Amino acid sequence: MSEQTPDYKDTLNLPKTDFPMRAGLPKREPEWLARWEEIGIYDRLREKTGRESFTLHDGPPYANGNLHIGHALNKILKDMVVRSQQMMGKDARYIPGWDCHGLPIEWKIEEKYRKKGRDKDAVPVVEFRQECREFAAGWVDIQRDEFKRLGITGKWENPYLTMDFHAERVIAAEFQKFLMNGTLYQGSKPVMWSPVEKTALAEAEVEYHDKESFTVWVKFQVVGTGDATLDSAKVVIWTTTPWTMPSNKAVVYGAGISYGLYEVIGRPEECWARIGERFILSDALAEDVLGRARLEPSMYRRLCDITSEDLAKIQLLHPLHGVEGGAGEWDDIRDFRAADFVTDSEGTGFVHCAPSHGMEEFELYRDLGMLEQVITYNVMEDGRFRADLPFFGGKAILKPNGKEGNANSAIIEKLAEVGGLLARGKIKHSYPHSWRSKAPVIYRNTPQWFAAVDKPVNDGQDTYGKTIR
Repeated sequence: MSEQTPDYKDTLNLPKTDFPMRAGLPKREPEWLARWEEIGIYDRLREKTGRESFTLHDGPPYANGNLHIGHALNKILKDMVVRSQQMMGKDARYIPGWDCHGLPIEWKIEEKYRKKGRDKDAVPVVEFRQECREFAAGWVDIQRDEFKRLGITGKWENPYLTMDFHAERVIAAEFQKFLMNGTLYQGSKPVMWSPVEKTALAEAEVEYHDKESFTVWVKFQVVGTGDATLDSAKVVIWTTTPWTMPSNKAVVYGAGISYGLYEVIGRPEECWARIGERFILSDALAEDVLGRARLEPSMYRRLCDITSEDLAKIQLLHPLHGVEGGAGEWDDIRDFRAADFVTDSEGTGFVHCAPSHGMEEFELYRDLGMLEQVITYNVMEDGRFRADLPFFGGKAILKPNGKEGNANSAIIEKLAEVGGLLARGKIKHSYPHSWRSKAPVIYRNTPQWFAAVDKPVNDGQDTYGKTIR
């Protein structure tokens, strides 16, 4: 039988003391904090008058859970600032506070409802808000004790809370000032929107994960040029969001991109392109695009350059233009113009524009003063198309669980049915998701109130010339 391996700790000649491990901090630290609170150390630091004032109003955390390392870093660094200012002879005050409103708190209440199988939308609004208020108040007390354990010195017995009625009154009064001096206006803007949470998200609330998306290459008929060669052609766009096609209002091109006219002279059995069909494409991307349509280089030919003068003549028809049952939804001529954000690094050299669902397109038409002509309200807050949208009414971009809905498939099938599709596929790419629900988000145009703080007061007109409502 082998000898037992010795415990090498016992072979070390180390000094022995009665000092406790870590100087007994787990026991002594709460005693120090209790002593500081007993003697009112924060108020005693205020006793000497005549000193220069220094006040730190804390950027408030959400009252919706236990503290984590981010809270500790934030508060300890602030405490260091306040203490250093105090040691330099100032009357250094720290005023803690809490943000008691918004989605982080509402989401916690909704999670409780989901566990009970309860529909949040069926709960009376006043009851829902009261539960949020009680939830926030409970976490304010918990977080206050946890912040004290970090050794943060401040006016903990009298913090500011955004849900205090006084604070809400002041906010409402300041809002009224914006209204009365003409700074406030109602407009709309595409924002990151979570159909699962039915709310807009800030950039800080979005994280990126890989997602597999549908991709489509879609044909727009050229019209209105008076040139038979051009009017028989199709401009092809590529998008990873087929669900935005019903909201298309324009196509844009790059002023410095080389374009050509390509004609199909042969085709395989399974192909959406027809012999004799002509496509306008970026020369740098034409081989790739036509390859996606299963066309070998021997099956098409380049006929000629498409110049900037040619592009300036072009008007386009939506692929669903004049379709039976479309109720005229897509019968307007699509706008066609140059835009700085178009490149020939991927896609087709053309970009389909749904300004209600993309910031670059929105800003382009905002700066042109054309928003009223191109903004749509086709997508509801739950990510479904409005009920009266022909063919696609009620179709969901995402299901309530965040999975792929039936909107993309329905739109792709309809485009194929009417001959508007050149190719289709799938792509795996980095895509924005909500950090709460972990579900994908979409860009969605929503009516919002804006304060034009960068514009002079303008006597009842907003920054886009519309009367304030």
